[in-house]
Amino acid sequence: MQVLSQGVTVVALLADPDAPTAIAQRLARTLPDRLTDMSGQGRRFEVEVVSEPFTSGTEDPPTLMRRIKDRGSAENWDIVVALTDLPLHSHGRKLAVDLNHEHGLALLSLPSLGGLRLQTRARRAVEEAVLGMASPHTDGAEGTSRSQPLPGPSVNRLAPSHPGPGQGRPDEKETDDLRYVVSGPRGYLRVLAGMVRANRPWRLVPGLSKALAAALATGAVATVNSTVWSLATSLSTPRLVIATVGSVAIMIGWLIIDAELWHRSPESSPEAKQRARLYNASTVLTVGIGVLVCYVGLMVINLVWALFILNGQAFSSMTRTPLHAGEYLTLAWFVASVATVGGALGSGLESDEAIRAAAYSKREQERRRQLQNDHDD
Repeated sequence: MQVLSQGVTVVALLADPDAPTAIAQRLARTLPDRLTDMSGQGRRFEVEVVSEPFTSGTEDPPTLMRRIKDRGSAENWDIVVALTDLPLHSHGRKLAVDLNHEHGLALLSLPSLGGLRLQTRARRAVEEAVLGMASPHTDGAEGTSRSQPLPGPSVNRLAPSHPGPGQGRPDEKETDDLRYVVSGPRGYLRVLAGMVRANRPWRLVPGLSKALAAALATGAVATVNSTVWSLATSLSTPRLVIATVGSVAIMIGWLIIDAELWHRSPESSPEAKQRARLYNASTVLTVGIGVLVCYVGLMVINLVWALFILNGQAFSSMTRTPLHAGEYLTLAWFVASVATVGGALGSGLESDEAIRAAAYSKREQERRRQLQNDHDD
C-alpha cells in the first residue's frame, strides 16, 4: 500500500457481493468529486470497486481487518474501505466502523447504519472514514499518525472506542486503532433494522409462489361460501383483529419451523447467544413483514373478487344483512385470514432452499451454510 501524497489518492471499496456491492457501485459514481471538494487540500481521489466475499467463513473483526490489510498490500491502493452486510461484534458491543490509520484501512458494518436512508448514511460514513485517514494528525509524543474521532454527522451518533492492550487477544491491538460502536436499546434496534433491510423482506412475496397459489385458491372458494358470509357478518372488529394476528402468526411460525430458519449457535458464550438472539429477531421480523405484505395483497385480491362475483340478493337472503361497502370489506378481511392459513399449509410444498433464498440476503445464506457445514463437521 503506497504512502499518501498530495496528488491522487486511490480509494478501494472492497464490498461483499449483493447489497454491499450495489451500494459501493452507487457510491463510486459521486465519491471522487465529493472527496476532492471536501478535502480542500488540492488532492484528487480515484475510487475503485472490488466485489468479493472477503467475510467468507468468519465474523471476527480482527481476522477481517487482517484480510483487508493483506488484500490492500497486494494492490496499488492508498486507502481500503470494506463494506459488509454482516452485523459485527466486538467485546459484546455491536461494531459499526473499525479503523486502522497506519495502513489506511476501514471496515464498515452496514446494518449498524440502520434500515432507513442507508445509501446516504453509507456515503457519509465512507466519506468521513476516508477523509479522516487521508488527513492524519500527528501525535507529538510518539510521532505516529493518529486521527481524532471524526466530526461528521454519521459518526457523531456512534461511540468512539480506542482498543487497549487488555482487550481481546494479544494480536488484536495490531488490527485497528479506533472503533465506533453502537450500544444500548437504540443501538440494538438500529442494527436489527439494518439486518432486516439487508434481507429485503419484500422478496418473500414472489419467493412463496406455491404458498400464494394455495392462499388464492382458499380465498376464492371461501368468498363464495355462504357459511363464510354468515361468519364474517357476525364477527366484531376485535375478533377480526384476533383472526388476523392468529393467521399471520401461524404463517410466520410455519415458515420458520418448516424451513429451519431458527438460528442455534454452536457456541455457548454470552456473545454467541446474544448474536443468535439478534439473528432470530431479524428472521422473525423479515418473515413477518413478508407475510404482512402477502396478507394485504390477499385482502385486496379478495375484495376485487368479491365485488365481481357476489350477488347482493343471495347474500342478503343468507345473512339477513344488506350487501354494502362495509360488508365487502369485512368479508375480504376475514377471507384474507382464512386464506393465509391455507397459504401456510401450501408453503409446505416449497423447498427449504427456496424459502431461505426468499427470506435472506445472499451473504446471510452463505453465512448459514458455512455454520451448518461447520456444525456437520
